Amino acid sequence: MKTSVTKTYIILSLMLFAWQIAYSQDDVITLRMMTYNIRHGAGQDNVVDLDRQATLIQKGSPDVIGLQEVDSCVKRSGYIPEAALLAEKLGMHSTFGGAIPLTGGKYGVAILSKEVPLAVYHLPLPGEEKRTLLVCEFQDYVFATTHLDLNDSCRQASLPIILEEANRHDKPFFICGDWNDKPTDPFIKEMKKQGFLILNNITESANNYTFPARNPNCIIDYIASYGKRYKSIMSRNVIADTQASDHRPVLVAIRLQSYATGLGEVKNENQTNVIYDLQGREVASAKMRSDKCLKGIYIQAGHKRLMK
Repeated sequence: MKTSVTKTYIILSLMLFAWQIAYSQDDVITLRMMTYNIRHGAGQDNVVDLDRQATLIQKGSPDVIGLQEVDSCVKRSGYIPEAALLAEKLGMHSTFGGAIPLTGGKYGVAILSKEVPLAVYHLPLPGEEKRTLLVCEFQDYVFATTHLDLNDSCRQASLPIILEEANRHDKPFFICGDWNDKPTDPFIKEMKKQGFLILNNITESANNYTFPARNPNCIIDYIASYGKRYKSIMSRNVIADTQASDHRPVLVAIRLQSYATGLGEVKNENQTNVIYDLQGREVASAKMRSDKCLKGIYIQAGHKRLMK
């Protein structure tokens, strides 16, 4: 009898331990972020070829990516919506932020994401050419991208606007882009003083250089965080490529605390097959296949579920 009780106790303890591990892991997500100046889709041969760039992005398998120098229905790139076409090739959602009207379309920045944004907007930034800050809010974080001006005073004048935007959110705030500033230059130094953390490796090394793509000799592309902190950096690297653009993509993977825990309680305990969004609205049931749901976080039987 004593042996049986001991075995039962051990089994229950192991089950509880496994549940605690699973619960803890469920609260933490892995987020893969990328930034990439795509040079309006043109490679080093000046041929617009989004397939090359999509292949390069796919190698990094990002959850979210900020793109700079993006054309939307512009003559030079064949009047195509570049962000939307790249998103289609990658199975992602696209958000475009136009900055400059250009030959029938617009030129600006974009965000591609596996998850559909909860909110989207963009703000003008100072520049001798028009600049914009594109912001997408997701369930667990806020992600922004921008292409800053070549003029140092314009970059410096952009920082208070970026800082104000970062302070608006009660979630981790990430910002990326081509900032035309080296790690030892005034803008990056001031960003760090204001509380931004540069996530990509900015030590002087050929492996960390992002520009120019063929023979890189400097870092001007960044991914940074502000506010509520990530748990840890899992990896960070520059993807080596000499053909697809004049910049190399930067990829950072982090572990991040999920904000979805405890949201969207199931309305009826018997409806274990019903799937709800994070606002508690029913989106799928046993009669509806879950793969009809958009990519994102949902609630099923009182637990968070990630639809990929």
